[in-house]
Amino acid sequence: NMTLEVIWGSGSPYAWRVLLTLEVKRLSYESRLIQFSRGDHRSPEHLALSPRGKVPVLRDGDYALSESLAIMAYLDRRYPEPPIFGGSPEETGLIWKAIFEFESYVFPLAERIVAPAFGGRPLDPADMQAAAGELHGELGRMERIVSARGWLAVERLSAAELAVYPFVEVLLRAAG
Repeated sequence: NMTLEVIWGSGSPYAWRVLLTLEVKRLSYESRLIQFSRGDHRSPEHLALSPRGKVPVLRDGDYALSESLAIMAYLDRRYPEPPIFGGSPEETGLIWKAIFEFESYVFPLAERIVAPAFGGRPLDPADMQAAAGELHGELGRMERIVSARGWLAVERLSAAELAVYPFVEVLLRAAG
């Protein structure tokens, strides 16, 4: 039985998705924290696993996978209990719908606000304000869904929460 290994970086909401998934599934794993400040993500060893130099990376024996949502889907298929991508085709559809709505509509708005703070794009106060208004609407929509149902996609904890929560936390920190 090979050990799962997660290579991650501090502050990465993408890595947080995978770490949460491992905890929800109660899987034992080796945690390998790499330092961006030291350039660990650009080392030949890391680039061999993640050609874009990104985290997280999951290693399962000889199998290595990057991209957080792909890793979550892999873990759910490999270790089906508890199922995070739904127990029926209908649930699976609703969970992926919630994740892709976040990825397509909420995240790009958040990036327009947060990226300038990290030097990711020039400061454009008018654009940031417009994005903030739209983001407020999107987050309000999500909040209404969660208030009514208790969860984002289905009647229990799913990959939707695990995928979205880390980014909401990062946004709250940025807003603070």
